[in-house]
This record gives sequence, structure tokens and C-alpha cells, in this order.
Amino acid sequence: MPEGHTIHRLAQDYAARFLGHQVRTSSPQGKFSDSATLTDRQTLTATEAHGKHLFLGFGDTGWIHIHLGLFGKLGFGDAPAPPPTDTVRLRLATATAYADLRGPTTCALITTPEKQAIHDRLGPDPLRPDADPDRAWQRITRSRTTIAALLLDQKIIAGVGNVYRAEVLFRHHIDPYLPGRDLPRTAWDAIWQDLVLLMREGVRNNRIDTVRPEHMPEAMGRPPRVDDHGGEVYVYRRTHQHCHLCGSEIRTAELAARNLFWCPGCQPTNGA
Repeated sequence: MPEGHTIHRLAQDYAARFLGHQVRTSSPQGKFSDSATLTDRQTLTATEAHGKHLFLGFGDTGWIHIHLGLFGKLGFGDAPAPPPTDTVRLRLATATAYADLRGPTTCALITTPEKQAIHDRLGPDPLRPDADPDRAWQRITRSRTTIAALLLDQKIIAGVGNVYRAEVLFRHHIDPYLPGRDLPRTAWDAIWQDLVLLMREGVRNNRIDTVRPEHMPEAMGRPPRVDDHGGEVYVYRRTHQHCHLCGSEIRTAELAARNLFWCPGCQPTNGA
């Protein structure tokens, strides 16, 4: 499932191609046909992201709410658009560009109050200017749940996924199994500031890189990482490989229904 930086990048991609333009909206697959008719030939007035939720605004007509889930894909291209396949849930098109959405968990036309209800149930998003990290802290500091599980709870922090979770905990030498209520406020402040930095870089570069300059391959004289994830990381999907910092073997375990990755040397028990 894409992490939050990807959704913010997609909001920017939609804006760059369609914002302020009257668009043709269609649903070759048919599952969005009624709503596509309502938004067809309407002007795209806003694009917005909150966590893993994408919103396309069409003025008084409402908002198209998209959640890619595990299998959703978005593709952009220049006009003329090729004939759509029957897997395309939503196509937006103008005389110069098109965008095809396939396989999303959610693609629905909603009202502004319905959109606000989605925002209200999500935690603060490090990429949004209205984010309040104190909201997340208040829930974390009262919880016995591990900090690694809390970071994936979209009701607490929106947009953080498995890569950012593993990497930010490593970067601050925090035991992933530490209960939230035992996390010092200074550690939380550092985590939040780092997420803002890393996720902004993720939007800018359209990839996740979490390794500091002094630990990059050219600085350490090590081979670059080869993985379809595409970026340099410390622990994510590096099970049984040696830590770049201390040489310990990277471990993995299932936590919060996802694979957790950590270094026992750099993230010792109660090491926050």
C-alpha cells in the first residue's frame, strides 16, 4: 500500500495536469458511471491529500474520494489517450493529458461534510500544514500499545506506513516494542520532526530514502541497495543483513499485521 508521501505526490500530479480545467470524466469499468456523469465536463477546483486518502474537488458537485488500498494504481499520460481497458475505474481527460485509476479500494463521489468526516477520523498528517502533533502525542502517551503499532494506526498519525515506521524508529534508536506511554516527549518530538523531513523529501523525489549522507554507499564504500523499493534504507527489508552502523543482524517479526524490521544493536530493549 502506498505511503502518505505518494498520495501527496499524486495530488500534485493531478493538480499539474488538470487543476482549473474542465475535464472529461468516465468510468470504462462501469463501477463509477453515475458519479462520472455528474462530474463530466466539470472543472477540477482542488486536489488534496490526507494520509492515504486522495480528494479531487469539483466545486459544488462534490469531491471524488480515492483510497488506493493494496491494489490501486494511478497512471498519467499525455493526450491523445489510448482506448481505455475495462479495468479503468476512473479516467480524467483533457485535450492535453489523461489519468487512469485502476483497482482502488475506494472511488466515490462524496459531499464536503462527508469529506470532513474522513478528516476528523484521521490523525495528523506530517505533510499537511494544519497538522497538530500534540493530537497524536495525547493518544500515544496514554497507550500501552507498542510505539511501532501506534505509528501505523491512521487514527493516530495519518500517512505513515511500514517503511517510514521502521526507518524513523531506527534513526532515533527506539525499541519498536516500547509502549507508547513510556516514550519520552522529547523522543516523540524528534520522531515527528523527522517524519516531516523524510516525507517531504519523499514527495520531492518520489521515493523513500532514509539513510543520512554519512551512511550512503559512496560515503561508506559499500554497494548500493538493489531492491524494487528503490531507496537507501537502514533496516526495511534488510532481514539477516548487517546493520550499517553497528554490524548487528537486522531482525524481522510480525507486528500490527505487518512485518517489522529493526536492529537489536541500535534499538535495544527500552532504549528510547
